[in-house]
Amino acid sequence: MRQIVLDTETTGLDWADGHRVIEIGCVELIGRRHTRQTFHHYVRPDRAIDEAAQDVHGISNEMLADKPGFGEVADDFLQFVDGAELIIHNAPFDMGFLENELKLCGYGTERLAQHCTVLDTLLLAREIHPGQRNSLDALCKRYEVDNSRRDVHGALLDARLLADVYLAMTGGQAGLDLGGDGEPGTTQAPAAVEPVSRDGVSIPVVRANAEELAAHEAQLDMLAEQSAEGVLWRELK
Repeated sequence: MRQIVLDTETTGLDWADGHRVIEIGCVELIGRRHTRQTFHHYVRPDRAIDEAAQDVHGISNEMLADKPGFGEVADDFLQFVDGAELIIHNAPFDMGFLENELKLCGYGTERLAQHCTVLDTLLLAREIHPGQRNSLDALCKRYEVDNSRRDVHGALLDARLLADVYLAMTGGQAGLDLGGDGEPGTTQAPAAVEPVSRDGVSIPVVRANAEELAAHEAQLDMLAEQSAEGVLWRELK
């Protein structure tokens, strides 16, 4: 499965009030492993950034004066995310902004929703940890993900943190790189890598080993215990 962990920064809280995207950060996962492929752009919004928003992300209009408009990066962005599962914390916020930007560029409505599926990690966290704080910072602390560099919000940094939180929250990963060296101290057996061709591009597909499959089943057991509706994944199987 190809997944894109995505985050944005914006000029304000609501695209319906004319606010715009000013930063996009995306991190690619294939087979629950970081591929080190990213998509990152600052975007000129052609409107003022709210002071409260600037306090959160530290990005000023002066910093964006020479950056491209969203329409100049839209094709590259769509090519990067097309067909993937998007992993977003509080997905309605980012999806609303991105769909609005794409509409302003002439792509019509719900362009992303038509070509990508979306997993909202905020909803997932609330299901796993009901009644607890489930902000990205709170989840980093809960899952021991180092967010010490997060003095201010940043789309690419937050996407990287969210990727690590998502993997920890849903069972972890065996290593960081496809076909590369594992992290120091990794003891799991190497997974089988099978090249698959898609539209002329060779994509490595990593098959889970026995230890990873066992961890996956344990995670499904935990989700089944906490969800009144059971685990849809097992019903699909």
